[in-house]
Amino acid sequence: MVNKASVFFLKTILPLGLGIYLFWYFFSAMSEQSKKLFFQALGQADYRWILLSLLIAIASYFSRAFRWKYALEPMGYKTNRNNRFHALMIGYLVNLTLPRAGEASRAMVLNRSDGVPFTIGFGTIISERIVDIFFLAMITCTALLLGKDDFFKIKTIIEEQFGSDPSQNSFFIYYIFLALLVIGIIALLVQKIRIKVFRIAKELFQSSISIFKTKNPLAYIAHSFFIWICFLLMFLLPFYSLESTKDLPISCVLFSFIAGSVGISLTNGGIGSYPLLVGLVVGFYLTDLPREEAFAIGNALGLLIWVSQTVLLVLIGLISWIIVPKTNVNNEQI
Repeated sequence: MVNKASVFFLKTILPLGLGIYLFWYFFSAMSEQSKKLFFQALGQADYRWILLSLLIAIASYFSRAFRWKYALEPMGYKTNRNNRFHALMIGYLVNLTLPRAGEASRAMVLNRSDGVPFTIGFGTIISERIVDIFFLAMITCTALLLGKDDFFKIKTIIEEQFGSDPSQNSFFIYYIFLALLVIGIIALLVQKIRIKVFRIAKELFQSSISIFKTKNPLAYIAHSFFIWICFLLMFLLPFYSLESTKDLPISCVLFSFIAGSVGISLTNGGIGSYPLLVGLVVGFYLTDLPREEAFAIGNALGLLIWVSQTVLLVLIGLISWIIVPKTNVNNEQI
């Protein structure tokens, strides 16, 4: 049986190490001229667009927290809307340090504050992830329809950047980290098996399909569309903060949005991987600029988006951590 220290190392330290490595690569791969253009872009950005994107992000968080009640009610639980929001934000905060642990933390917080059993809360979160995958798939299909030729060109750019043969360059470490991370996750799952696994699995299944039992399916669907429209808008608006990126096509926005989503899944909160992948896609579309300048500006935009959203999550997450009730409060506000 794998001990807790090994699981922690494989599940947390390795992705963090990958993120730090990618941040190092992020800057070391740029020439002095590129770094100058990079910091110049950050200094000249119109941060009003960044602020607006953060306000939209907050709206999406409130909508996601409000939507959660529609999945919990069919399971017989009425919860406080503020506690749902705090649980959500704490989950986001935990995800920045422990990849994919945020979902479990979110369910644990709601259990502590509103008495919702962990398996019930966690199951409803699984149902949300299914919905998220559906919307991300729609965005991916739309991006491919609008710019399928660009997709293969972007792939070529990435191969040129890192080398098509990973064993011949430093990016080979990414594959090592990813393989070990998968092993760590499997080990964690094996370690968590208990005698009551079948009962837990039943509760998880029942709660994960709770969205199909909700009495307000239209409201759930409307919130889902609103959340993902907000996600796209909070990603799109920073493009207008830089003169060079404000007129880029929608296919660029969608492909870079997808690239950022992949980056978040690779490392703790997307550290290193998010701005790097977004920067590669944006740089590809800046065809009017010299290649070096294009990727410097792309990297600057990727970092702007990642830092602003991460700082917001940390601030709200910490506030939620402080003020969320530590014990079950029988509050009927839903």
